[in-house]
Amino acid sequence: MVAIDGNKHILGRLASHIAKRLLNGEEVYLANCESLVILGNPAATLQNYRARRALQHKGTPEFSPKWPKTPPLLVKRIIRGMVPWERTRGKEAMRRLMVVSGNPKNMELTKVPVAKFESSDAKFMTVGQLCKELGYQKR
Repeated sequence: MVAIDGNKHILGRLASHIAKRLLNGEEVYLANCESLVILGNPAATLQNYRARRALQHKGTPEFSPKWPKTPPLLVKRIIRGMVPWERTRGKEAMRRLMVVSGNPKNMELTKVPVAKFESSDAKFMTVGQLCKELGYQKR
């Protein structure tokens, strides 16, 4: 099992790295998912995700896409988009993924250098901030 720390990592790059590992048959445990970074203009990012959530309420809701508000489920949904989840291979890969907020098991976590976010003047927002704007309330 590979335990990855999501703190200060770029969401898209880390998600593609995790998807490759899952398809290769590895089990992946992703901790600190609320600290993942989404690059780009925060207002545009928020508008994009609000538009995705608005699709759930149009037409017949059972056929509309589901976009969760909680950080672990949102990150898992993004990774699912990079895996052929409708096939048996993709379903088995998604069963090997565990995404959590914080590090409840106190495991030793590794960093992924390809997805590491170097602080600069780039515009960004974290997954935790995005979910808070979408209406998630941490209990």
